[in-house]
Amino acid sequence: MNAENVNWLAVLVSTVATFLIGWVWYSPLLFAKAWMKASGMTDEKIAKSSMGKTFGFAFLFTLIAAINLAFFLADPGVTASSGALYGFLTGFGWMMMGIGVIAMFEQKSWPYILINGLYWVVSMTLMGLILGAWK
Repeated sequence: MNAENVNWLAVLVSTVATFLIGWVWYSPLLFAKAWMKASGMTDEKIAKSSMGKTFGFAFLFTLIAAINLAFFLADPGVTASSGALYGFLTGFGWMMMGIGVIAMFEQKSWPYILINGLYWVVSMTLMGLILGAWK
């Protein structure tokens, strides 16, 4: 893992791509209603929250995830396809399973696990594809 092999522009692009996926994933186009029900979120809670703080920290956390994945994929032999595979394995094996463990203890539903977990599977797969392709 060598920082010299990390394409920092690819890290930023993969972070933004993950945000764009989230914008669609958690929108009325896909899972907004189901996610709100599964998570216990309401329009009132959203209205009372600081969306700047929420989006700011979400971007920071996603950027850190992209940097972390970039270090794992920094080997020059990693390609778009292997990057996508490693991104998928990261999203499914670590992130989705981590969400699942926490959700079990929080007594959350399977829709909660699937909506949030699969978001990360899709996002990390795309992130890995971008990082693997853009050397």
